[in-house]
Amino acid sequence: MIRLQKILKKVKKIILKKAKKVYKLCIIGLGNPGAKYNNTRHNIGKDWLKNLSTQFFDKFNEKTKLEAKIGESHSSEVLWLIPTNYMNESGRTISKLLKSTSLKSNKIIIFHDDLDLKIGDIRIKEGGGHGGHNGLRDILNKTGKNDYIRIRIGIGHPGLKEDVTNWVLTKFSPNEKKSIAQAYKKFDEVFDMICNNQIEQAQKILHTK
Repeated sequence: MIRLQKILKKVKKIILKKAKKVYKLCIIGLGNPGAKYNNTRHNIGKDWLKNLSTQFFDKFNEKTKLEAKIGESHSSEVLWLIPTNYMNESGRTISKLLKSTSLKSNKIIIFHDDLDLKIGDIRIKEGGGHGGHNGLRDILNKTGKNDYIRIRIGIGHPGLKEDVTNWVLTKFSPNEKKSIAQAYKKFDEVFDMICNNQIEQAQKILHTK
């Protein structure tokens, strides 16, 4: 009887493993939910993801169990995801994602804002610490993983540490929007490289003035 239970348990694990959705890549945009956060500095990762996605599909669909909005492209091999929880709770969604799909953390690309980069600067980074970013910190804490690819999008720094909390919730000025639009255009040229894991080539283009 005990042996039969062990066999059934093993079979169940195999079935669950086979039932996992298979993706080659997942692209995630971090940000806060709600209209009042739209187009703020802290939401630029989420906003960029939404802009990019329009090239591949029409709309995101709600995935309540995952706490996210998702879309698919490239014959359903690429998953696009926006967490619907707050920035500092992003790790909960990423943890659920890793458990419910066959994705490995190094096949995840995360778009996020970066205070240490000036407006219009973009950097690609593989792995590393969270750098004080609340969303990345929660992902690291919840998943124990830090080998994902990051698209760091510059939002500038207010100058004083005590001003950061308010700064990230402000919107961009007209001149800043122009710089961001130029940066987006440049990034769009290397997006396929990043998706095809040609990280060094993309870095050379983006990191060179």
